[in-house]
Amino acid sequence: MNSIQPIDLNFLECKEAIASYLIETSEGPILIETGPHSTYPILKEAIKKQGYEIEDIKHVFITHIHLDHAGAAWKFAEHGAKVYLHPFGVRHMADPSKLMASAKMIYKDDMDRLWGEMHEIPEDLLIAPENGSTIKIGDVDVTAWFTPGHANHHIAWQIEDFLFTGDVAGVKIGDGPVVAPCPPPDINLEKWQASIDLIRKISPSKLYLTHFGVVTDVVNHLIALEKDLYKVAEIVKNYSENDYSLEKMEELFTTYVNNELKSLGLKDEALKQYDAANPPFMSVAGLLRYWKKKN
Repeated sequence: MNSIQPIDLNFLECKEAIASYLIETSEGPILIETGPHSTYPILKEAIKKQGYEIEDIKHVFITHIHLDHAGAAWKFAEHGAKVYLHPFGVRHMADPSKLMASAKMIYKDDMDRLWGEMHEIPEDLLIAPENGSTIKIGDVDVTAWFTPGHANHHIAWQIEDFLFTGDVAGVKIGDGPVVAPCPPPDINLEKWQASIDLIRKISPSKLYLTHFGVVTDVVNHLIALEKDLYKVAEIVKNYSENDYSLEKMEELFTTYVNNELKSLGLKDEALKQYDAANPPFMSVAGLLRYWKKKN
């Protein structure tokens, strides 16, 4: 297998919150996930330490267009790199104004610190494969699997029997638990379950998580993901049925998440990592939207 180099983007000065993956091919390196533009200097330096320059990367694969996964893709496109993504994401990467405006409504004056900038990518550099199709880069085959549930525009990328899962296989940092990230606007439990079932059918030997690292016990990881996904969905449904204010829901859910992590022996640093990778208040908003649409 060609070398897979995980890159820790040190998001918000947290280790193991967001990863990119540099993969060597006979035609030069490819990158899976860019992270946000705010961590681009760290990514650039890490690529340099591997013996490459940004200009050497001509193929970038993103699992979806959320800013923590794709926010720096435009920096590679500036140097002519092709960016591979789900068809539903193309218009937002060609013109990210709506995407950035939506993010600004949530993060307000914190946009620069968290995410940095996002500029448009020429449409001729945005490549949208079909589901199940394979892209050949030198001696490496990359297969696109459409995996909605976390986002309608989500792709898991397969190389050999390894699967780069973005957010569809959840968040797991270090020895911590598997948790389901549920931000708005596309959370859909039925689609997510179908995507988990697809991963089981693909039967990868390893999952490469963006948040964070390599999972080898794929069977139990997916069971734990399902358990958390349905549990947190029911918790937020219960909040909604009790007509709690959004502020109260966010406060209650954040307390629940932190208490769960603490009960497993996780310390403050690990809580900070999980919060950076998967802010609890975002899951409240995403799951509320899911239940309202369902009803």
